[in-house]
Amino acid sequence: MNSRTQDVLKELLTGQRVMALGVLVDGAPYVGMLPFALHPGYTALLVQASDLARHSRGLADGARFSALIQEPDQPGLNPAELQRITLEGTVRRLERGSVEYATARDVYEKKFPESKRLFQMGDFNLYRLEIERGRLVAGFGDVHNVTRDELARIGEHEQPE
Repeated sequence: MNSRTQDVLKELLTGQRVMALGVLVDGAPYVGMLPFALHPGYTALLVQASDLARHSRGLADGARFSALIQEPDQPGLNPAELQRITLEGTVRRLERGSVEYATARDVYEKKFPESKRLFQMGDFNLYRLEIERGRLVAGFGDVHNVTRDELARIGEHEQPE
């Protein structure tokens, strides 16, 4: 992966605020839109979700997920050429009161300060989406498989904003 492609990847993971999250709910695929933050190290996404949301039923420990993060569509752009990454992995619900929860909450609140009040509500939980692999479209014909190890290498040298 060249430096331009890495820049596209970093911009998608740190510059975008929402993603489409696909999970299985009652045995059927379900897609929701969620704000996300990148966990330091680039190997996980953090999401906050209410137990009342339908997609939360698909966020059990060990459940599989797929996520799509893309640059915003704009008039004049060819939608097929939008920069985007599709990620796959496993869900982990973080336990309130744990050090890992506190660290993840700090990262999430830094990106979404308005989320502080939601952490006070009992039905909102914090999830760590462990990335196993991805598929990056950096432009027309510029497509790359992305491994967890590659993300970790990039994360060693960068700090998410």
